[in-house]
Amino acid sequence: MATETQPTVGMAVYTEDGTKIGHIRGFDEDGFFVTTREGLAGMSIEHERAGHEFGEAELMWRCSDCGEMGDIEALPDTCPNCGAKREHIYYWTED
Repeated sequence: MATETQPTVGMAVYTEDGTKIGHIRGFDEDGFFVTTREGLAGMSIEHERAGHEFGEAELMWRCSDCGEMGDIEALPDTCPNCGAKREHIYYWTED
């Protein structure tokens, strides 16, 4: 019998055939976001904005519970505003 593991930020995600597709980077009410490239370099502005014709953006973290945002270099263990767990914090680009 297989045991289920609660998904967490940073956890590797695999397809049914065992192919690794990336790591969980955050959650919202519909599920989770997956980074398909290694590390923060995979979430660079160039990656997020590739092919788009609008201004500069800044990579930040955002709390899915209260909307609080902060510097990506200081990703907190809990939201400093509402105390939500790290699983509720995800990468965000802000114009």
